[in-house]
Amino acid sequence: MTFMKSKLMAMLFAIMAMFTGIAAHAQDQSTWDAIKERGSLRVGVTQAPPWFYKDPLGTEWTGVGAKIGQEMAKTLGVTFEPVEVTWATAIAALQANKIDIQFVLDATPERALAVDFPSQPLLYYALAVLADDDLQITNWEDLNKEGMKISVSKGTTMEAYITENLPNAEILSFPDNAAALAAFQSGRVNAVCLFHPPLITMRKNVGRGQIVIPKPVRQTASSAAVRMESDKRFRDWVNTTISYYYETGQTQKMFEDFLISFDVDPKTVPAIRREDW
Repeated sequence: MTFMKSKLMAMLFAIMAMFTGIAAHAQDQSTWDAIKERGSLRVGVTQAPPWFYKDPLGTEWTGVGAKIGQEMAKTLGVTFEPVEVTWATAIAALQANKIDIQFVLDATPERALAVDFPSQPLLYYALAVLADDDLQITNWEDLNKEGMKISVSKGTTMEAYITENLPNAEILSFPDNAAALAAFQSGRVNAVCLFHPPLITMRKNVGRGQIVIPKPVRQTASSAAVRMESDKRFRDWVNTTISYYYETGQTQKMFEDFLISFDVDPKTVPAIRREDW
């Protein structure tokens, strides 16, 4: 009886040691080596056109972020593995080793405490307006007029910027982007202010309006977040790759290809290369 009990305990400890070893291996293994061993590149995706989009009736992810992930996987000789996250959970997913990379996540000092970023920006977007078609807008000053009404989400960078720079316009603040858009859709305001990519879907839904990036341009760079680790091979490769895509115009083409598939004319939408603004 004692012998059998000892044998069972030994087997139990052996199994525990095996799983502990596997977990330690997964934890210690670099992202670069893990991708090669697993045979897939795990990319965080979330329904957010033009970056990520999956038709409700389909299974394939499209959009700029998905396309870049697919191209990277092809170069690495592995499969593209989309993993659904939200913008709020993407960093935790990286830290927990659920994904290898999250595209279109802005590099901020706070985020850089938790994850790593390549030095090369992925793309650029700018503060813009979806405005009435009959308005002539080149500069922010063109909106700085009495009788001009602009909606914006409360407590945002957009609200702070236009409140300071458009003192003559009437700024209407709403709880979220959807409410700010609804004000434009109903004709309560002449324009809604956001960073320009989300305005693409908004204009498509509303069916009218022009997207304009007024000057001086208030731009923001977006990036690709990766796990923070001592082995920098994957981060450095990502840096080289997104730089190549950007400089050769491939990132912009991915953006335009998605717009066309989304039934949006690329000529009516500001670019994501700041050199093209």
